Amino acid sequence: MNPPIETPMAIGLSVSEAQTCILDRIVPLETEEIGLAQALGRALAEEVYANRDLPPYNVSAMDGFAVRAADLFEVPRTLQIIEDIKAGDTPRLTLQPGQCAKIMTGAPLPPGADTVVRVEDTRPLENDKAEFPISVKLGTDIRLRGENMRQSDVVLQAGEEITPAAISVLATVKRAKVKVARKPRVAILSNGDELEALDEPLDLRKIPDSNSHALMAQVQNLGIEPALLGIARDKPDELTSFLKRGLEYDILLISGGTSVGDHDYVRPTLAALNVVMHFWRVEMRPGHPIAFGTLGNAFVFCLPGNPVSSMVCFEQFVSPALRRLMGHRRLFRRTIPVRLAQAAKSRQGRIEFVRATLSRDTSGDYIATPDASQSSGDILSMTRADALLAVPSEHNGLAMGETAQAQLLETAMWQHSPNIEKIL
Repeated sequence: MNPPIETPMAIGLSVSEAQTCILDRIVPLETEEIGLAQALGRALAEEVYANRDLPPYNVSAMDGFAVRAADLFEVPRTLQIIEDIKAGDTPRLTLQPGQCAKIMTGAPLPPGADTVVRVEDTRPLENDKAEFPISVKLGTDIRLRGENMRQSDVVLQAGEEITPAAISVLATVKRAKVKVARKPRVAILSNGDELEALDEPLDLRKIPDSNSHALMAQVQNLGIEPALLGIARDKPDELTSFLKRGLEYDILLISGGTSVGDHDYVRPTLAALNVVMHFWRVEMRPGHPIAFGTLGNAFVFCLPGNPVSSMVCFEQFVSPALRRLMGHRRLFRRTIPVRLAQAAKSRQGRIEFVRATLSRDTSGDYIATPDASQSSGDILSMTRADALLAVPSEHNGLAMGETAQAQLLETAMWQHSPNIEKIL
């Protein structure tokens, strides 16, 4: 084993300083080309251009009749139907004064037509004629050539997430394959003699290893399948073996063992493996004893052993790093302003991430209710939380009615009822 490399390590950074320290060292991974069926959730590594005008010609936006608006200046008016045009047809005739053409949605306008009248605004007559009882504005219900996209326009930017709508755009411009940054390879390792693996017999003297599975799910939530390395016991040789395996990945997440106890071997063992530690401890609660290091192109996150602390640290530091590696431009959870339904307790000196549920008041504002339990060991509180309230470090708690920023979690994306017709 090589001797440890002595490097300066920052201690007690702010959350933003720690995020900058991490992201300044990360660039997107090398690109790969994948099929459209595998592209959902990835980030584009290239600009995408339109390969045609869309619509490719003036088309009808409604089922109805293509007309000359000048023919309907005085109504009611009867026009002769000279043609029936369906989507995909090529019009054969040019409209002359006093004529119209039956037309379907998406069908090209015939020459001479400049307006579409909806079928429900007409009355059919005998001998291929139709009556038009109301006048219409020139250009009504026509989608003009190129109004959605024009050939050679940039339709998607590099760094954009490939959503279902983006998939539709890619199919529209005939991109069966796209370039994206490859997914990072992520390994997850738990550490500690006190841990009980999922497949081990129940032992009430031990602590279930929930952290590695929570981290696994958080990584999977970003579209990545991580490798669970298992539990490294508090034996330096065993830990060294596990860490060597983990350092072969792009990202190594280590849960527990990074404090200053007599049997916390993670940080000295990483140092002995030439991992350069850039910071240890961040002025936040929960999650104070987090550390970050690098070895070549591998990134190491030492996460706290308390389950809530581990999950909160993942959201603040690991998730943005993984999204940067995958080429995303949007790296952080969305935040919204909320009013507190009750006081949020915190202590000055560290930013506090308070678990809370969200609701709306009669004016439509978001209301946050802090969970009764803010223990870093209470994982059930995370299952109830819609958001993490960020209480700034200079505050000694927030009073009921004060405003805070809420970092939305997965549950905040869904609600019990559609609630889309209510006017706020």
